[in-house]
Amino acid sequence: MGKRRRVARSISTTGASRAVPETGFISVNGASLEFERFSSRESGPTLVLLHEGLGCIATWKTFPERLHEETGQEVFAYSRAGYGRSSGIQLPRPLDFHTREALDVLPAVLDGMSIQNFILVGHSDGASIALIYAGACPSTRIRGLVLIAPHVFAERQGVETIAEIQKQYETSDLRKKLSRYHGENVECAFRGWSDTWLDPGFNDWNIGSHLPYIKAPVLTLRGDDDPYSTSKHVQRIAAGVSGPVDICGIADCAHAPHLEQPLQTLQNVIEFVARAAT
Repeated sequence: MGKRRRVARSISTTGASRAVPETGFISVNGASLEFERFSSRESGPTLVLLHEGLGCIATWKTFPERLHEETGQEVFAYSRAGYGRSSGIQLPRPLDFHTREALDVLPAVLDGMSIQNFILVGHSDGASIALIYAGACPSTRIRGLVLIAPHVFAERQGVETIAEIQKQYETSDLRKKLSRYHGENVECAFRGWSDTWLDPGFNDWNIGSHLPYIKAPVLTLRGDDDPYSTSKHVQRIAAGVSGPVDICGIADCAHAPHLEQPLQTLQNVIEFVARAAT
């Protein structure tokens, strides 16, 4: 356990040829979920991307394509209901939505897309969903977890930051900016995220009980300046899971290492995938 800084291979910065993803929709539990898949002839695990609480396929930007190019593996991403171009939802979201997404939706997506072996790559709320799934559904199908800015419990710092973001949503052009990604789902996406985290009933949210059942290797990536959480979440993961853990703290970075420090993030993920895929 500890930090690793070795780089498995150099990262291309030119992007000479661009892969074209398969796109479409998959029906899961009555909802239509948009997906994007970069296929591969490699026999290794699929990298399954689980977005953050205000995210969708589009907010990953070029990260899925770069992962595909640099690892040679299949990369699959989808937008959860209430996000992006997926079906809308009824508000409020249930306070246990992380668990419902992990146990009811994610398994159906994996089976529906015939994804047999995979590495879960989760960002923020997506990392929480990945942890719950891996702890509740231990399986040799899970080859590893890449956890970007993960949360394990509700923390005062994160709640206070979300309260500030909610004010911005109501008083600035933040709603307009988010509409570029979520369209008609913008209220579902924002209120479903902020109202859940700010609900007093969510103060006791804690998924630490799932950690001891996780045996697959784990990579955590956290920006040193993340306003949504402290390093306690990474420490809790490292102390709680049963498998090996690599910890990567990223300087000059807040909540989105894959966007703010993409080369360093890619380097660490590439090395982790190379080990986990063997």
